[in-house]
Amino acid sequence: MKYYKNLSEHLEALERAGKLTRIRSEINKDTELHPLIRLQFLGLAEEKRTAFLFENIVDSKGKKYRMPYVVGCAAASREIYAMGMMCEPDQIADRWLQAQTHPIPPKLVENAPVQEVVYTGEDLKKEGITMLPIPISTPGFDNAPYTSASNWITRDPETGVRNVGNYRGQVKAPDRFGIFPGLGQGGRIHWEKCRAKGIPLQAAMVLGAPPNISYVAISKFAEDVDELAIAGGLAGEPVEVVKCKTVDLEVPAHAEIIVEGIIPTDSLEPEGPFGEMTGFMASREIAPYMNVTCITHRKNPVCQGFISQFPPSESSKIRQISWEQVVYKMLAVDYGMKNIMDVVLYECTGSWGLCVIRIKKPEREQTKQIMKAVSDRFWGGKMIVLVDEDIDPRDLESVVWAMSFRMQPHRDVEMLRTKKILSLDYSIAPPEVGAGRKPGAETPESSCFLMDATLKWPYPPTSLPKKEIMDRAIQIWDREGLGPLKLKEPYWGYPLGHWTEEDAEEAAMALRGDYLKIGEKAAKGRTKTD
Repeated sequence: MKYYKNLSEHLEALERAGKLTRIRSEINKDTELHPLIRLQFLGLAEEKRTAFLFENIVDSKGKKYRMPYVVGCAAASREIYAMGMMCEPDQIADRWLQAQTHPIPPKLVENAPVQEVVYTGEDLKKEGITMLPIPISTPGFDNAPYTSASNWITRDPETGVRNVGNYRGQVKAPDRFGIFPGLGQGGRIHWEKCRAKGIPLQAAMVLGAPPNISYVAISKFAEDVDELAIAGGLAGEPVEVVKCKTVDLEVPAHAEIIVEGIIPTDSLEPEGPFGEMTGFMASREIAPYMNVTCITHRKNPVCQGFISQFPPSESSKIRQISWEQVVYKMLAVDYGMKNIMDVVLYECTGSWGLCVIRIKKPEREQTKQIMKAVSDRFWGGKMIVLVDEDIDPRDLESVVWAMSFRMQPHRDVEMLRTKKILSLDYSIAPPEVGAGRKPGAETPESSCFLMDATLKWPYPPTSLPKKEIMDRAIQIWDREGLGPLKLKEPYWGYPLGHWTEEDAEEAAMALRGDYLKIGEKAAKGRTKTD
């Protein structure tokens, strides 16, 4: 198994594949950078998207930045995501399953490239984090530059288990970041535990991580899982880590930039607004902040960001792929359900709201077990839908067709109330009220619905011509030069259990031109009306 040990190796591979666009002209990070990237998510097909590397960055005050900034290199597309894992797109699922079932603990090293340059003390107050070319993500609405590909490392004060979580970071001062770990996030849980103990939370922000670490940071795992061990499983070898300079944590040795610091638990500050993955602005909240104690980086670092905000985006693509594999492993391995075929999340829902699960030959009780497991253990899925193996779960039209004709709401839809919520979901509570976003606040109630859109009994065949007939039609289409087709499978009709020998024979007779004989037979079967 191969993997990129650092971000630079990945960027070189993207450039060789024609998947990296260099912008050498001057770009204002506060007004131009993210809007330029946004255009490819609004106006290009996914397969045409690339990573963007900005090499000549200024801000609105005319300050020039020494570091380049890259966006889209983790997951501008599924193809780029697969390149980050050094595999083909159809191998992603197997790589994720291997990583989750065979994690590899990290390896501690003494020296690291990420600590080639070190800033502490007065150096932090002069420039500090403002040396980093962190852009404004939603110009016109965000109130500051925010990190987006910031992977925060914290440790559980009770168990010692490490967490790697992706949270935004508001630039507040040369030596201070705002942080917004949402409800249920590992960093939030660690902060609450430290708060109960009356101690601060030590943290380290990783910017420009190797791809395997970025993919893990956006995923969701159980609280007792060391996520750097999952990253090792993705790589096939241990992630090399080095001790921080000023806090008791270990960080990836081959990252580009590390920001170390202390997060107080006895005070909070206003944070936001910021454009979020739901497609709405996250409103101003009272949230934790980090006092920066040290910055380390490579000699020639690249600062990395994700484009998030309105879906589809880079963050929705990362979340889609990783969360799908986490849920699949939960059902297929943890619960032993061997007939689970696919788990799909839709980017248009932020890769959160709609979860479609394809299952082979489901039984009534099993569908209930699946739905309960997903709603209990998966931090997402306001709408959970089960479909049969003949339904392509990545084709929304196919899923909606199954929902329309394979389920009855009174029988096949169940609603569950829960306090496991997405704190950015304004359908739970108005923005001014908040939905569990304030640390220590009571969590409001929300709900999800569970829909069984699988066949409950045999159906007639689907109403499309048989495959061999459709294949002949394709040959004619090509012969006549009618242009390229983009067909969704199955583009042919297929049986679903309710079809008699008589039905099949009459259809065959019609193909042979003997349909009048069928009419003669129908006349013999004529019955009187009352």
